[in-house]
Amino acid sequence: MQQLLRVMNFNVSSDGIGAGEHQSLERPFGFEHPERLFAWAGATASWPMRGDSGGSRGLDDYFMRDFARNVGAEIMGRNKFGPQRGPWQDHDWRGWWGQEPPFRTPVFVMTHHTRPSFTLSDTTFHFVDGSPATILEQAREAAQGKDVRLGGGVTTVRQFLDADLVDTMHVAVSPLKLGSGLRLWESPDELLDRFHLEVVPSPSGVTHHLFWRR
Repeated sequence: MQQLLRVMNFNVSSDGIGAGEHQSLERPFGFEHPERLFAWAGATASWPMRGDSGGSRGLDDYFMRDFARNVGAEIMGRNKFGPQRGPWQDHDWRGWWGQEPPFRTPVFVMTHHTRPSFTLSDTTFHFVDGSPATILEQAREAAQGKDVRLGGGVTTVRQFLDADLVDTMHVAVSPLKLGSGLRLWESPDELLDRFHLEVVPSPSGVTHHLFWRR
């Protein structure tokens, strides 16, 4: 059975921007108030950081529940892991997520500066250098027959799209413009030569874009 490479619950603005260009420890997304992009997800009953039993059900919650379905490994870019650049200066930094990261699978962090793997709770981070195809092969082996989630950020998703390795993609487009930053696309129509597209509006105000390979 084919192991899919899936982009899931990826958030962009209406002008296609998923992150700012000036990431820091204080600004993980590179701009102020990033919750404007993913407020729809935080409002759902299945939001993994939810500390109570509330939250919405329905379409948005379906996508949040789907986040872990049949996923055996994740690939992410170094900027999603943390704000450091160049050779690692601080090996005590173990990501934005504290002692219990939400991935619960092996995670392959793409970087030109490798470092030893480590485990937090039920997530193991591996720091790997290589082409998208090579790293995907490693992640598929670790996923043990399940799919691989491509977590981002924008530059990493674009690398795998450019290498024609993405099988399915869910992008939640929020009804706001950021004006400048790292852009996933000028228009989702750019991908229609390779993907089918279905667009589903949500009562929360976001529009879910569902792509699957032709």
